[in-house]
Amino acid sequence: MIVGNRTTPKELDARGRHRLAEALGDTPETVISIHFLHRGLCRAYVSGGPEHFAALIQSIEAPGEPTAFGEDARALWKILHLTSDWWCVNVPDSLAPGLAAIMESEQLRCSARLYGDVHHTQVRPVPPAENPDVRLLTPEDLPLVEAAPAVVRGTGFENPRTLLHEGIVAGALLSSGLAAIAFTSALTDRYADISVATLEGWHGRGFATAAASLVVRRVQRSGRVPVWSAGEDNYASLQVARKLGFVERFRRTYVIPERR
Repeated sequence: MIVGNRTTPKELDARGRHRLAEALGDTPETVISIHFLHRGLCRAYVSGGPEHFAALIQSIEAPGEPTAFGEDARALWKILHLTSDWWCVNVPDSLAPGLAAIMESEQLRCSARLYGDVHHTQVRPVPPAENPDVRLLTPEDLPLVEAAPAVVRGTGFENPRTLLHEGIVAGALLSSGLAAIAFTSALTDRYADISVATLEGWHGRGFATAAASLVVRRVQRSGRVPVWSAGEDNYASLQVARKLGFVERFRRTYVIPERR
């Protein structure tokens, strides 16, 4: 494991990010972080020693919601003092109470809210969910994706071109353009994280389910296990996951400091 010393957190360079990815291991819990670490799409920090370790991965695309690993809340708190732009942090369940207590004791007029992050995997053949308006997208669809509103352009890769070339994408195509999208927001050797998005006004038509079904089937053909995560009250996303046969495997927690 690559770590800083007990008292001084450090930001990792490219070599250090690759070593951290190897140390974390390729699991459903680490798929997004490993994807960012290997592609250089994040900043990464470590603090502590083998018995008091914490790591933080802060996506360049969405710096406000970094992801942490380790079991030392104090070491993680030291890292958070180095970073900026975050408004919450995603941590293992076991780390959440300790980090929340530190936030509340060291930040006056601050309380910390805990919010569950539910993670699923799918290891069986995905049920069919066909829709005549939904199909897989290819690199030739780049102009269509680039013309779409930002919410349905896809995330996780350097840009839509790279996503279409290296990821797996499906969408709902209407006369007005792209109305919904499902895509691999992160890829590792063993896993693929699946994300979906639908434009306002087009919910409830089965677009996300049908698009995600196509993406999941392609992921499984590639030999990877699909992973699906959603906030505990994101009922629309959780419902799509259930329709496609995803099974809850574990939970993480967002720790969210709030002014009193």
